Amino acid sequence: MTRKTFGWTGVDLPAIGQGTWMLPATDRAASALQSGLDLGMTHVDCAEMYDNEEFVGRALAGRRDEVFLVSKVLPSHASRSGTRRACEQSLHRLRASHLDLYLLHWRGGIPIAETMAALEDLVDRGLTRFIGVSNFDVPDLEEAVAALSRHRLACNQVLYHLGDRGIERRLIPWCEAREIAVVGYSPFGHSDFPSPASAGGRVLAAIAARSGRTPRQVILNFLTRRTQMFTIPKSGDPEHVRENSGGAGWHLSTDDLTAIDRAFPAPDRDVPLGMI
Repeated sequence: MTRKTFGWTGVDLPAIGQGTWMLPATDRAASALQSGLDLGMTHVDCAEMYDNEEFVGRALAGRRDEVFLVSKVLPSHASRSGTRRACEQSLHRLRASHLDLYLLHWRGGIPIAETMAALEDLVDRGLTRFIGVSNFDVPDLEEAVAALSRHRLACNQVLYHLGDRGIERRLIPWCEAREIAVVGYSPFGHSDFPSPASAGGRVLAAIAARSGRTPRQVILNFLTRRTQMFTIPKSGDPEHVRENSGGAGWHLSTDDLTAIDRAFPAPDRDVPLGMI
């Protein structure tokens, strides 16, 4: 699995990790997570909202040292004291002594400055190594960065797939300039995968055939083509996890990139940040 430096942190992470949103709490799904670790997909993302941290903790039992473990606090819990309480509860469910990265899941009614101070407290207390945000557009990021006094944002986790490329206009360049990693979730469009019969589907199939890959591998490769881009596809099937792992470690040609751009064009103007 191709690894690259995660923003300013100096930590090398796989370009393709593992998401857990809507992951069923089954033996097969646990096997899929474990297979992903075997393949080097050691970035595992979860959240208190997903209501599956106990399952993830069981699935990763005995392998915590291999994992870059991520969780998120709900906006309604993101007060100064509530953030710490939510983090401690996540750690208990995950059977972990600390997280590697803890994120504010999206912006809510609690002032950003209060949540950022709470996240900095967690780093100081050793409950998480790094902090970040999710579903933040550039103005929100600017406010979050300005509120921090002792620690830096490590990442912004946002929706990113071929049908929603708006972050390429301003958000990704803004983060790249500040060495903030961008983690794309739902890389296959959350049940909106390009139909094989569609024009875009045919483009992906042709590139996959030339590359000896699958359309899903082509998509993952495209979405992680930039230095600071990572992605976290979810799968409860070990075979699909193996397929996902093949999305890294090779390069699309210039012609392939051009073909994807034409089939799935990025917006030519600023658009609202996508979110699921």
